[in-house]
Amino acid sequence: MTSPLVLRPATAVDSPALERLAALDSARPLTGEVLLAYAGGDVRAAVSLETGRAVADPFYPSGELVALLRAAVGRAPRRSRLRAARPVRRPVLA
Repeated sequence: MTSPLVLRPATAVDSPALERLAALDSARPLTGEVLLAYAGGDVRAAVSLETGRAVADPFYPSGELVALLRAAVGRAPRRSRLRAARPVRRPVLA
């Protein structure tokens, strides 16, 4: 059985989970805007939108999650990567 995968922006509520994840990865916690990957109900990987630095659960096969997060960040709008992009209004040519 596979567990659902959820990618979402981190909020203040996620601070303890990000600190735990960084400790598991023997890394400094990520700061600023962060994109999370939840799998099996737990945060398994996270990527900083400002630096691209990642932290991941070493006890979970998280390499693909980091790649997925980085790909999602790469396609996000540059101005605010976590907000939905506004539709582009193009002039109607007659």
